[in-house]
Amino acid sequence: MQALFPDFSFAQGMDSDTQKKIIVSVVIILLVWLIRITILRFVWKSTNNHKSRYLWKRIMSFAAPTTVILLTGMVWANVFHHVGTFLGLLSAGIAIALKDLLENMAGWLFIMVRKPFTVGDRVQIGEDKGDIIDIRLFQFTILEVGNRIDAEQSTGRIIHIPNRRVFTMPQANYDQGFKYIWNEVQVRITFDSNWTKTKEILLQILNQYGADVVQSAEEGLCEASKMYYVHYQYLTPIVYLTLVENGIRLTGRYLCEPRKIRSIESAIWEDILTALEAHDDIRWAYPTQRFVSYNIPPDILADHLDIPIN
Repeated sequence: MQALFPDFSFAQGMDSDTQKKIIVSVVIILLVWLIRITILRFVWKSTNNHKSRYLWKRIMSFAAPTTVILLTGMVWANVFHHVGTFLGLLSAGIAIALKDLLENMAGWLFIMVRKPFTVGDRVQIGEDKGDIIDIRLFQFTILEVGNRIDAEQSTGRIIHIPNRRVFTMPQANYDQGFKYIWNEVQVRITFDSNWTKTKEILLQILNQYGADVVQSAEEGLCEASKMYYVHYQYLTPIVYLTLVENGIRLTGRYLCEPRKIRSIESAIWEDILTALEAHDDIRWAYPTQRFVSYNIPPDILADHLDIPIN
C-alpha cells in the first residue's frame, strides 16, 4: 500500500490518510468515466437506432454519477460519520433554499416510476403541446406541435418544461393507453340540398380512411381497458346531422393516428370537394345576406311613415 500511495505529508494541512482518500476518489472517477465512454462507443458501433442510442446515453448519464457517489462515499464514510450532525443541519437549509430544484427532482422520480409519459410520446402539459424528446433530472423537453401552426404538426421550436409541472398541470397523452384520437370534419349544405345523398357520400369517404384502423383500435381499446375505464360504443366512422342558422351541418367523426391528422384530413377534404361537385342537388351553405326592395307608391309610403307629401 505504501508503494501505491507515497507519502504526501509535505502538502500543507493534509495528512497521509486524506491524501490516499483523494487519490482513490480520483481513480474511481477516472475509471467510471472510462467505462462510460467504452460502453457508449460500443453501443454507437453496434446499432444505428437513434432511440436505443438515446436510452443508453440516458442510462449512463444516471448510472455513472450514482456509481461515483456510492464508491467515493464508501471511501470517505468515516469522515461523513464525524460530520453527520453538520450535514443534517446543512441539508435542512438546502431543502429550503433549493425548494424548486427538489420539486423538479421529485417530479423526475415520479416520471421515472409512474411513467405518465416516455420519450417519443405526444403530450400536452397545460398549454404546451409536443413530442417528448428528452427527460432529465430537472426538466423534460418537447418538440412543439400546433400553437402558431394551425394543425397537429411540428413548429420546430423546442420547449423545456420543469419536472415539477407534472404535479400542478394536467397532462394529456396522445399515445398512452388508447393510441388513436377522434377527429371531425364538418360539411354545411343548404336547406334545399339533398342531405341524404350528402350523408351517404360523406360516410363512404370516411370509411375509406377511418375503417382501416378499426381492428387495431379495437385491440388497443382492449389493452387500454385493462388499465383504465375506457369504453366506446362505436369505433367505426359515423355522421351526425344538425340544423344551424344557414343550413344543414353534417359532422363526420372518425378515428385517426395523432401524427396523421393533417394528411388524412386533407385527403378527406379533397375527396369531399370532388364528390359534391358532381351533384347539382347539393349546394354548399355559407353566411349570406338577402336584400329585398319593393316599388312602393309615394302616397302609401307616406301613410306608413307619416311623412307629408309635397
